[in-house]
Amino acid sequence: MSVYTFLHLENLLLLAGIGHFGILCASALVPKVLDWKTNLQPLPPFLRTLFWVYGVFIVLTIIGLGTLTLFHADAMVKGEPVARGLAAFTAVFWGARLFVQLFIFETGPYLTNAWMKLGDHVLTAAFVFFTAIYTMAALHLTICF
Repeated sequence: MSVYTFLHLENLLLLAGIGHFGILCASALVPKVLDWKTNLQPLPPFLRTLFWVYGVFIVLTIIGLGTLTLFHADAMVKGEPVARGLAAFTAVFWGARLFVQLFIFETGPYLTNAWMKLGDHVLTAAFVFFTAIYTMAALHLTICF
């Protein structure tokens, strides 16, 4: 397979769909890396629980977006209306996450070694990739070579 064949939007969407599960692997490390057990302890029980519930809903959303992409990438490429709507929602979701990554989160104090810094850069690159690919699908754009 040539690089040009691989760059077909459907293949990029499939890569993005798989990428969602890579993001989940990284997010599974967050509670330990950020020491949630200690750092959330001062919060009232309701707020600690709320924090975890929000995390679970985000994880379920990412699982859903990745799974729907893997099963319906062809419909996104064909420009089917519901699939384009899903692509638009996914582009907004990851675009918002990219905005938070770049302009709201101050991750510097937590990037204590080269692996953490590399992981931060990989996550940022993934958010850019997801936002771009899903925007292309939502607008029914294709890569032409």
